[in-house]
Amino acid sequence: MLYRTVPKTGDRLSILGFGCMRLPAKSGGIDENRAIRQIRHAIDSGVNYFDTAPAYHFGKSEQILGRALLDGYREKVRIATKLPHWSVRERADMDRILTGQLATLRTDHIDYYLLHSLAQESWEKLLRLGVLEFLDKAKAAGKIRNAGFSFHGNLEAFKQIVDAYDWQFCQIQYNLLDEHNQAGTTGLRYAAGKNLALMVMEPLRGGSLAGHVPADVQKIYDEAPVKRSPAEWALRWVWDHPEVTVVLSGMNDEAHIDENIRTAGSALPQSLSPEDRAILDRAKAAFLRLMKVGCTGCGYCMPCPSGVDIPGCFALYNARHLFPHDRGPRFQYIGHHGGLLNKPSNAGLCRACGKCEKACPQHLPIPRLLKDVKSDMEGMVMLIVPVLGGGLWCMNTVSGIRSYFSREKPHD
Repeated sequence: MLYRTVPKTGDRLSILGFGCMRLPAKSGGIDENRAIRQIRHAIDSGVNYFDTAPAYHFGKSEQILGRALLDGYREKVRIATKLPHWSVRERADMDRILTGQLATLRTDHIDYYLLHSLAQESWEKLLRLGVLEFLDKAKAAGKIRNAGFSFHGNLEAFKQIVDAYDWQFCQIQYNLLDEHNQAGTTGLRYAAGKNLALMVMEPLRGGSLAGHVPADVQKIYDEAPVKRSPAEWALRWVWDHPEVTVVLSGMNDEAHIDENIRTAGSALPQSLSPEDRAILDRAKAAFLRLMKVGCTGCGYCMPCPSGVDIPGCFALYNARHLFPHDRGPRFQYIGHHGGLLNKPSNAGLCRACGKCEKACPQHLPIPRLLKDVKSDMEGMVMLIVPVLGGGLWCMNTVSGIRSYFSREKPHD
């Protein structure tokens, strides 16, 4: 495991951080035993930075991490968690939330404490409510060791926040496809120039840059003289930037965890060759040409008042266009979202209330995009399914879906 240093403190952090936003699932919740095994295995392999938040897994992520760090593991790691600005109505809420987090995480201090998902409006709100005084007092009391923020706004707001306080670190979305989105490379270098440590979230764009990538992209990677998985290519692109301190990966599969740990053992900054960078530039162009929606699957838009599974619909919509010869995404959409196998959660249920759009860190025009999903993925199918719920067509469709779900899948 390689480590990089926090400029203002000298703290040495593993370049691979464990993101606790996508822990392994079981029966609609977290598979707690498996999650704890994964977390402890990562620690035993050298990972020492773990990122969670009250919003992750509807409040369960902090609980699981706290339990995983019993038996001497807490002393081996740095915990990062966040203040949810949407839960703050007055100054006292900040202290109350932090006190609860310390109890949930079973610790007397948070190593890296972030103001969660800031943009211009949320930052101004927290300022009015006295968040800087809160941070100063919490640090003086030893409840917080390092103060920072995560960010999903524009570059102008990012620079304003960086300059407003003596932060030790910040967290931005940064990956092969988001080089010029949100804070972007300009923001990365700006914060590094102020001696802030840079934690990177969404390095694999919610998994879109890893695993089973489109054939056009895989062909490009196959042409490279050095053979790497799509995930390794994407992670190395981020780690190649010397400004980056930690790259967070929302790991929930043992094989993926081990692969990322192996990669983190050799991903030195500025180690990609000119040929490597050319390969990645071509892969980026292919991804951007095929992808329809820039959704990372973070889930901030949920729950939808109308019952739409927004991230799920977008994921299958993207998959349909990333893999045009695969009928699977259309079958999955009908099965998962169309009411054949589960309660309907399809894009056509959207009533354009706008709640999701206000919550989206990517600032996606979600209601408009859901209209596109409806047009492309539903059509007459969604009208026929309820009418022919017991008919031959429906039986054949269900048979096809079940066949798709039960077939053996190749490993990524």
